[in-house]
Amino acid sequence: MFGQSAGIFASLAGPAHVVEDANAAFFTAIGAEGRARTGVPLGQLLPRDVGERGLLSLLDRVYRSGEPRTGPDTRMVLGEGASRREAFFDFGYEPRRDAGGNVTGVFVTGVETTQVKQAQRLTAEHRALLEQIARQAPLDQVLDGMARTIEDLAPEEVLVSVLLATADGRHLRHGAAPSLPDFYNQAIDGIAAGEGVGSCGTAAHRREPVIVSDIATDPFWDDFRDLAGKADLAACWSTPILARDRSLLGTFAMYHRAPRAPQESDLALARVFADTAALAIERHQAERARAAAEAREEAARRDLAFLLAASTSLSADLDYSETLRRLAAACAPALAPLCTVDVVDAGRVKRVAAVAPDAREERLLASHLPVYDAVDDAVVRVLATGLSEVARRAPTGPGPWQDLGVTGYLCVPLLDRGEAFGAMTLLTTGEHAVDGHTVALAEELARRAASAALNARQYTQRAALARDLQSGLLLPRVPAVPGTDIAAHYHPAGEGLDIGGDFYDVFPLDDGTWAFMLGDVCGRGASAATTTALVRHTARAVAPLLPGPEAVVRAVNKALLDRPSSHGTGFVTLVYGHLNPVAGGGLDLTFVRAGHTHPLLIGAGHTPRAVASDGLLLGITRAPDLTARHIRLQPSESLLLYTDGITEARDGDGEQFGEERLAEALATTPRPHTAADVITCLTRAVRAFTGAGGIDDDQAALVLTATAASDR
Repeated sequence: MFGQSAGIFASLAGPAHVVEDANAAFFTAIGAEGRARTGVPLGQLLPRDVGERGLLSLLDRVYRSGEPRTGPDTRMVLGEGASRREAFFDFGYEPRRDAGGNVTGVFVTGVETTQVKQAQRLTAEHRALLEQIARQAPLDQVLDGMARTIEDLAPEEVLVSVLLATADGRHLRHGAAPSLPDFYNQAIDGIAAGEGVGSCGTAAHRREPVIVSDIATDPFWDDFRDLAGKADLAACWSTPILARDRSLLGTFAMYHRAPRAPQESDLALARVFADTAALAIERHQAERARAAAEAREEAARRDLAFLLAASTSLSADLDYSETLRRLAAACAPALAPLCTVDVVDAGRVKRVAAVAPDAREERLLASHLPVYDAVDDAVVRVLATGLSEVARRAPTGPGPWQDLGVTGYLCVPLLDRGEAFGAMTLLTTGEHAVDGHTVALAEELARRAASAALNARQYTQRAALARDLQSGLLLPRVPAVPGTDIAAHYHPAGEGLDIGGDFYDVFPLDDGTWAFMLGDVCGRGASAATTTALVRHTARAVAPLLPGPEAVVRAVNKALLDRPSSHGTGFVTLVYGHLNPVAGGGLDLTFVRAGHTHPLLIGAGHTPRAVASDGLLLGITRAPDLTARHIRLQPSESLLLYTDGITEARDGDGEQFGEERLAEALATTPRPHTAADVITCLTRAVRAFTGAGGIDDDQAALVLTATAASDR
């Protein structure tokens, strides 16, 4: 029984430890498998290094003391040459006694613990690998450490290789193989996953382990047999590394120098480390995907910040040319070192912006103009097609490309309802190249810039139109009226894009007197302009034919009521009157107030007071209640007519300027004062009150100041 047992047994006699009996396991354990004999001292059988490690000394102590001893985890090196291996044993040493209790020898028992020891080491190394994965150590370090661990723990020489599958699962790339020759790793890097492509390619294709015990005869290795021979490889066991969804991650291979079939323990080891490799690879892929997502998110944030900053700059000035210059400044150098912007103007291409790193290069860019009918010019082609053009070379056609070192370009159209009205060109130099990301950013910025430029052009055109129409409804200049100093003020609401509803006029009558008026039309824009023109032209037409201001205002009211509905239906407030210089100085004024703010009389004491005069607004009823009022202005006295846009002007808190502040402002006019002095004090006070904010309503004022006889 002891002879066939894997357990170790030996009976040694006397102080020389003569081997009386021992099983084969004992001779194997002490490295004397080829010298197994009984009846000889143990020292003659032991290899020198085993004896030197103290086995005989230990047996001597047990023999002399009669006390048992143990030798746990005793390391032994067994075999020679290729069969040499490391082994561990737990030994027990018991004294043998005769009937009188005297020690006559030693019993040796033991058991090999190599597999237990290796399992413990394997567990510890596996735990260390898992900790590396949990700490998100680099994948190459984890795989390299895993390969070395298996190579160190294997009882026989083994060479480990890990190949990683490409994203499409069709090829395998080098992952880790610390003990395989470099030429071998380079040769199999990128092999296909397919039937018959070695052990690894076939395992990847089948999604199951492939065992090749003898490379020299296996058909899977027909294409790689010579390569394996050069690397001194004779067997290869490959296990696919699969993700949880069964997709291919790679292969785990164990190579041997001699033909060899795996034991169940070998296959179990391969499965454990293939699963460990899968965990590491999936963790790496997840981290890489997360990092890529964060990078894309960060890039998107940078792009958005760039577009927002550029859009803000483009919209900062409602000037067409300035908007396009800001476009070029936003692109260079953010998107490319050089940038130009060209527009079509009167059938010709006009360069409105050129940005470069230095003044010399800017002059070169600005001096070059594309020829509108040239077929070899990129700008002309983009203007014709409305499509972007990109190339990794200098543009065709003439240009300072060599002097500027241009190596590529991107030309993007500026579109208005699908038609190109301009083009933005980015020019690259040196190693800088235009990629798809730059193209997308440039096209989006061009779209925004085109919108901003068109808005600016429309604003400019609309503002110019409004100014032209408004100037046609106001006096180009205040006429010189005998005995009268006249000043006027007009300020449209907002940005001046709409025609205002406030108006004033002064014109002569046939009898030597003069007519004056100031009014406010309900509404703004074209309708207000039509009503304003109707009021002014009606008054000018009927004033010479009717007896006085009251009759003229009634005629205006009738004209408002009789107008077509398409010409507006809003009401009008009006102050209309006649003035006549008085011999010796002063002015006689007769006027009618129709629903308008009360005129203010600024007397010699500079304390303004309202001039009461009843009257309903116009355009409401056929018989408005109107009363003419007559006053005389002494020299240096003034009558101020103003619209409610002045008293209803608001500050940042929404409070109105009001009549009280108006009176306080007028009280500060110089003594004596001119009509212009009144306007200056009035407008300065309103601006100081409203601050930088715009005004909500049109503002108009007309000042009539009587002069002395000597001033006439």
